[in-house]
Amino acid sequence: KGLTLSFIKGGSFIGKQEKDPQFWNAWAQRTLKIALTRQSLNRNRAKNLILFLGDGMGVPTVTAARILKGQLNGQSGEETVLEMDKFPFVSLAKTYNTNAQVPDSAGTATAYLCGVKANEGTVGVSAAAVRSQCNTTQGNEVTSILQWAKDAGKSVGIVTTTRVNHATPSAAYAHSVDRDWYSDNEIQLFENIPNIDVVMGGGRKYMFPKNESDIEYPNVAKHSGTRKDGRNLVQEWTDKMQNKKGYYVWNKNQLLSLNPNNVEYLLGLFEPGDLTYDLERNKETDPSLTEMVDVAIKILRKNPNGFYLLVEGGRIDHGHHEGKAKQALHEAVEMDRAIGRADLLTSAHDTLTVVTADHSHVFSFGGYTSRGNTIFGLAPMVSDIDQKPFTSILYGNGPGYKIVNGVRENVSTIDLQENNYQAQAAVPLSMETHGGEDVAVFAKGPLAHLLNGVNEQNYIPHVMAYAGCIGKNRDHCMSKSAAGHFHPTFAGVVALVTISRLVY
Repeated sequence: KGLTLSFIKGGSFIGKQEKDPQFWNAWAQRTLKIALTRQSLNRNRAKNLILFLGDGMGVPTVTAARILKGQLNGQSGEETVLEMDKFPFVSLAKTYNTNAQVPDSAGTATAYLCGVKANEGTVGVSAAAVRSQCNTTQGNEVTSILQWAKDAGKSVGIVTTTRVNHATPSAAYAHSVDRDWYSDNEIQLFENIPNIDVVMGGGRKYMFPKNESDIEYPNVAKHSGTRKDGRNLVQEWTDKMQNKKGYYVWNKNQLLSLNPNNVEYLLGLFEPGDLTYDLERNKETDPSLTEMVDVAIKILRKNPNGFYLLVEGGRIDHGHHEGKAKQALHEAVEMDRAIGRADLLTSAHDTLTVVTADHSHVFSFGGYTSRGNTIFGLAPMVSDIDQKPFTSILYGNGPGYKIVNGVRENVSTIDLQENNYQAQAAVPLSMETHGGEDVAVFAKGPLAHLLNGVNEQNYIPHVMAYAGCIGKNRDHCMSKSAAGHFHPTFAGVVALVTISRLVY
């Protein structure tokens, strides 16, 4: 804070204070004092539970987004602090699916929402279910923490920048052996868990009869309805909620015109498919993730029993798949803004907030760049093999693989700052792939310290449920002290450990 930066040779920045050892010593001592305060663990019951899921937000993406956030504010970037960086507890989650070393978003969503590891491509079903084999669904369904919270009397919500029936959100309410069964399967959103209090994202076309024109794009055939069963789910939902203070909105003005105090149920579908990238978002007509989160929390927090909210920054993943690092990183920065907004609307005293990713990507940045180098810029030297420059950001595979006249493309002739520039990749693929390494789990609030070390990904909802006294492991909730804390019983701790190891 208050760091004074000066330009030095090599196109980099260095703080004048940074030349003085006392600057670093004092900073470390301040950090140490903060760390010592964490010895007094928050053992309150979590009234509210919030999970922020950055789809594809591996550790390199977190670091690059931190630098971008700082550079957007005119700083060097490396010393910037993300909202998630402020969380006191950080651990790692192992992301593999039961049948995949490198996972997909459906199997991972089942893990961090339902507490059970599953096969890739399946949502809300155990590993006994086989992808695309419909007859393996029945009997293998598993319920999500959103269901557990609803059953406990809490309000529940889903906010995403993708379609509301995409892999991540669908694991909260659906039981499907194929994540790609979108349209008629979407009925599960309204019938598997009746009365989800808040649902916001994209996916309008999956709610309307086939070929019915979209209200925002009436002359664009690809945005028309897709349902073969002829049902208009938006109308059905509206009819059901007309006497329950339920509102359907499809643009930013309608959303921000609502008085959350007068809203009990909200369905917001802002695009026919996924929401547009934040860099391309029409700020007059389309809400940001932060704006959606703001409204969602203001609606949900009215419940005296508290709430569970799933928030997905879903298009981080899409940016990486397309090799468009600038789109991906701006999506990550926007999700961090939403985390900050949630922090202002809640209290760590009674709200457990967890930020994590479902998986990583084969995204990296390096090349010995100087301090303050634009995150989208060139490395300071050329390759000693082909004598051509290269960008700091590179992908292990993907659509950015380009050969021009038999040799690697010369990126110095290209606008690297363009929103949709595709960073060079080592292996040509039409879509870049996920990465298989562990992902970070940031946590703050009641019992956040239980998220420590290296854990299986399916451990996350068990901790959140334990902290919120929902789900099946609730024996410890009976031992709440007069001071408002609860002290986990030995049986409760054993049950939590046992559940977390069931995958073995």
